[in-house]
Amino acid sequence: MLRVQDLHKRYGEVTALDGVTLTAAPGRMLGFLGPNGAGKTTTMRAVFGLVRLDAGEVRWRDREVTSDVRLRFGYMPEQRGLYARMPVGRQLRYLAELHGMDADDAGRATQRWLTELGLADRIDARLSDLSHGNQQRVQLAASLVHDPELLVLDEPFSGLDPLGVQAMSEVLRERAAAGATVVFSSHQLELVEELCDDVVIIAHGRDQIAGTLDEVRAAADYRRVEVRLADNRPVTPPSGARLLDAREGIVRLQVPVATPVPALVEELAGQGTIEHLTFTSPRLTEVFRDVVGASITDLEHAAASSEESVEVDA
Repeated sequence: MLRVQDLHKRYGEVTALDGVTLTAAPGRMLGFLGPNGAGKTTTMRAVFGLVRLDAGEVRWRDREVTSDVRLRFGYMPEQRGLYARMPVGRQLRYLAELHGMDADDAGRATQRWLTELGLADRIDARLSDLSHGNQQRVQLAASLVHDPELLVLDEPFSGLDPLGVQAMSEVLRERAAAGATVVFSSHQLELVEELCDDVVIIAHGRDQIAGTLDEVRAAADYRRVEVRLADNRPVTPPSGARLLDAREGIVRLQVPVATPVPALVEELAGQGTIEHLTFTSPRLTEVFRDVVGASITDLEHAAASSEESVEVDA
């Protein structure tokens, strides 16, 4: 069990972390979400002792995280840090040995992960000679080669094509199924929703909401309602409801949780015969927008258009 408790970190006048707390359990995947500059990378770096914290602690299995404990961790940073001119196989073996594996085991682990990630024929290639997607796969192999108990990945899907995303997803599922604790950040919330058991959303250096995926989605103060009336009659949103979209006769509404279901049904039935009616929790993208005040797309566009912004971490 990874426990990150009340982390604080300032860089001059800028507060990077303001009490971040999270828990990640073995055999589960945790999606660590937030806008650029929210403190995700700083938190991840703190797990590996790469940030001198002002306050707070990181514990693994109720123990202080020492350099020996970190040998059982795997890290895939957003700013990839492998050796561009070194052959892929050589540096994976080197990294495995740095984590305490003997030469024979390191060689077998290198061959295993390159084979599993479809790179067995590139074992002698230099990293710089590989495509961006294959470089990403090598970086993943580097975080896995020593069979870590905790796997932390910062934007692992960034820049991958659909096949690369699928391969990365399968590996993460396999590691969690094998009992590893998996934590990753991503701006691709649909992937987080597909892969993760648990979610933490942070903003302004603080964790804003945390829980299982279902708990986080259910915490919203509204729900999604899909309705279709006979003869595809148009639907006027009931009191307090908001129209999201209408396609192929299905009207999607956002309805406050406080709205009594009988009253909602009565108001809809007054507009025509109800042929289809479902209630669901909002999607993670909607919860994210509510928590941070904007969608990821909005925030990325704002960051790209601002020439004066200073980013502390991604």
